[in-house]
Amino acid sequence: MRTSFSKGLGILTLSLLVLVGCQEAEPQEGVAEGHMDTSSSALHDHNSSNDHQVAEDVDVQGVADHYHTGDIVKLTAVFEEESESDHWHWYIRDNQDAEWNLITEQKGSSFKGEANRNGQQIKAVLYNDEHEAYVQSVPIEIVIDDHDSHSHHPHDEQIYNGYFEDSQVKDRELSDWEGDWQSVYPYLKDGTLDEVFTYKSEHNGDRTAEEYKQYYAQGYETDVDRIIIEEDTVTFLKSDKELTGEYAYDGYEILTYEAGNRGVRYIFKLAEDSDELPQFIQFSDHNIYPTDAGHYHLYWGNDREALLDEVENWPTYYPKDMDGASIVHEMIAH
Repeated sequence: MRTSFSKGLGILTLSLLVLVGCQEAEPQEGVAEGHMDTSSSALHDHNSSNDHQVAEDVDVQGVADHYHTGDIVKLTAVFEEESESDHWHWYIRDNQDAEWNLITEQKGSSFKGEANRNGQQIKAVLYNDEHEAYVQSVPIEIVIDDHDSHSHHPHDEQIYNGYFEDSQVKDRELSDWEGDWQSVYPYLKDGTLDEVFTYKSEHNGDRTAEEYKQYYAQGYETDVDRIIIEEDTVTFLKSDKELTGEYAYDGYEILTYEAGNRGVRYIFKLAEDSDELPQFIQFSDHNIYPTDAGHYHLYWGNDREALLDEVENWPTYYPKDMDGASIVHEMIAH
């Protein structure tokens, strides 16, 4: 079963995975199993206010940069100091001004639930053998961002998958890709993305995980580890070099792929000639009208038409502040 982060001040329905932890008493009458107990006689007689006045020395690991509605949230509470107690409880509240509520079925150091409400907070509390709160984590906020590329509306999903009308395609500005971006190629090389390839193999069944890794290795390969886009300037950063140039919009091209779906390349041209910078850069991010990109594939070179034929190497970039685990989460969510 999974925890559902949904609105509710009295009782919040949980459908969470039952985890091994301390042995609770049977739910009292009026407190359904799998619900939060907000009564003054909470199980184990824990502090009824649940506003624990103890040190915040517990580290909660596994928090993603953001989630999409319905995503699974997996957290682990870690307390570095030696402790004979393994008596954990998890608490949830709708926002920082609301009261904490005990999640009765989450009883171990691991948490698993479903993200359905933006801004909810979760914390882990370790109790001693006297059933007194001993140490806790800082509140962890669940951020839900259902941006366009992950929308659950069938219309947007069709566009993301490459099925749209020409009339739907609109011009875009370079600001749609503004930010500090990192290549995912290093994460492929160090094995971080192996979980993604295993997932694709198990769910698609058309290739092994190793075959997926080889395919994406060819696609992601690049020596440009980082790209910074600000206003009309693009900076390419390699291990030993940094190059910056101004780029102007040069229209878009609609491409049809062998599978029958389509994509849009948004093209920008270097404002002044340079022997070191590419004359053209082409963005592909599964969007076809103005919106902030969550990630993108970038093609660059000096021949505009030849670049349109490139479909085997597509260096891919995610925000610089995302760690490997967050990128894996994003890729699997696709």
